[in-house]
Amino acid sequence: MLEDLQKKLGVHFTNEDLLARAFIHRSFIHEHPERNGERESNERLEFLGDAILNFLTASWLYQRFPVHTEGDLTHLRAALVKTSTLAKFSRELGLSVHIKISRGEDTLISRNRPALLADVFEAVLGAIFLDQGLDAAKTFVTPFLERHVEAVLSGAAEIDYRTRLQEQAQSIFNHTPVYRTIDVVGPDHQREFTLEVLIGDVRYGIGVGPSKQIAAQAAARAALAQLQQQNESPPDAG
Repeated sequence: MLEDLQKKLGVHFTNEDLLARAFIHRSFIHEHPERNGERESNERLEFLGDAILNFLTASWLYQRFPVHTEGDLTHLRAALVKTSTLAKFSRELGLSVHIKISRGEDTLISRNRPALLADVFEAVLGAIFLDQGLDAAKTFVTPFLERHVEAVLSGAAEIDYRTRLQEQAQSIFNHTPVYRTIDVVGPDHQREFTLEVLIGDVRYGIGVGPSKQIAAQAAARAALAQLQQQNESPPDAG
């Protein structure tokens, strides 16, 4: 089974015990102390993998987007390393079937919990780093970053703030937010967009970003913050 797993990962481990450890949930250790001996759960590998992932993602973004601001890079990194994204990476690799958890927790739902899958992805990355070094960890994770950043930039991966604002605007004001581009600067390959979001005729937020989608997310986030701070009457329908 480990051989098939290594083929999926594209990494051949010198120390296969590191790879096996990446899939051991603490509940399995507690349920089978006699079978594990000195073997530990994947929590320490997860801790290491989390740090490595953040470093490699920040480094990759810094080089991939040389003119983006610190705020833009922070936004992109958060989207790339959040739990739901890492869980998606785990699903792409089919990692859930390899996880060792206690019988009480071993259900299809448990194995597909985003937090569990994200933890395993980070633990695998930590195991790769310990066994093969930083370059191997970078080679492993970069294709995932490349693929998913396009979804982030297109807006396909970032719906939270816009969806939340739409729900609140319709509930409070019976209006759907409208996003409008108010400024675009920079050459074609290095554009910076500024968008505003209106509810009725009232501007509730402004956002800036390297794509319209990211700028709209920022505008929606600002609008949500304003809605939380004030209790206004519904804007005029115009």
